[in-house]
Amino acid sequence: MKVKEIAEAAGVNPDTVRFYTREKLLSPTRNPDNNYQQYDTEDLRRLRFARKARQLGFSLPEIREILDQADDHNSPCPMVRDVFQQRLAEVEREIRELQQLRKRMISALAAWQDMPDGTPDGHTICRLIEHWDDAESCCPSEDYEEVTSNE
Repeated sequence: MKVKEIAEAAGVNPDTVRFYTREKLLSPTRNPDNNYQQYDTEDLRRLRFARKARQLGFSLPEIREILDQADDHNSPCPMVRDVFQQRLAEVEREIRELQQLRKRMISALAAWQDMPDGTPDGHTICRLIEHWDDAESCCPSEDYEEVTSNE
C-alpha cells in the first residue's frame, strides 16, 4: 500500500502516516522501481493501534514502548494498566483544577458585571483583574494553592 492507501484504510490523513513513519512506529519498505514507501498489513495494524492508543491519551513514547514490548514478544498489558491508572489520576486532578478555575471565573464575572471599564493610567492595566481578589471565597486554600502552583 502507498501512503494514501494506508491512510484511507486507517481513516487518517497521509500526513499522519508520514508522521508515524518518521517516528519509527511504521516500517515501510521502499519500492525499488519508484522509491515510494510501501506499507503492509502489519503497518496498517500498528497505525490503527497507535490511533486508538492516542485516543485513549497515550503519549507517543508510551505507544512506542508498548509496540517495542509487543515486538519483543512481551505482553505490554501490565505497563498499559499502570500507565492508564496514573493517567486517570492525573486527569481527575486536572478536572478538579478546572472546576476550581470555573468557580473563580464565575465569581469574577459576577463581580465584574457592575464595575466600570477604566482606562490604563500608568497605575493600572485592567481594573477588573487588579481589583478582583476572591481566592478564599471560591476555593479552599489548599486547592487554590495547588492550582496556582502549576501556573
